[in-house]
Amino acid sequence: MSVNIQQSYREAAVRGANRIALVVRLYEQMIEDLRQVAIAIEQNDVERRSSRIKHALLVIAHLQSTLDFAQGGKVAQDLDNFYNALRQNVVWVQFHPSKRAVSQVITDLLALREAWIQVERVENPSVANTNTVRPVASGATETETDAVQMDWNG
Repeated sequence: MSVNIQQSYREAAVRGANRIALVVRLYEQMIEDLRQVAIAIEQNDVERRSSRIKHALLVIAHLQSTLDFAQGGKVAQDLDNFYNALRQNVVWVQFHPSKRAVSQVITDLLALREAWIQVERVENPSVANTNTVRPVASGATETETDAVQMDWNG
């Protein structure tokens, strides 16, 4: 029953969300997919790992397909480069399972997710300024606003 409630909540949240909030939710979905990939690697569950990687790749493809290069200019090109590198790194994990590699991809996504949250706060000042703590693939926790280095060139 709680799964149906969670699904209903998510659907209602998406219907009422602005475009930036939807992008943030897609990043959160990729992060969850990759956390599940890390668990699957730990449990040597190839089917689960493959399924969650496939879903993460679909989300990346969706985000990349919505880029507007005419209006987005350099930002759209930078995001395109990021998504290309992200796809490459996720595919690499499929063929070379590594919790460390998954954790790095999650770290990159958390950083970019935080950037989108900042954009949303500028666009919509009513968005609450909250820092949440979520578990990371290794089982430890980190705040989602921790600074990280990203190599968008792959």
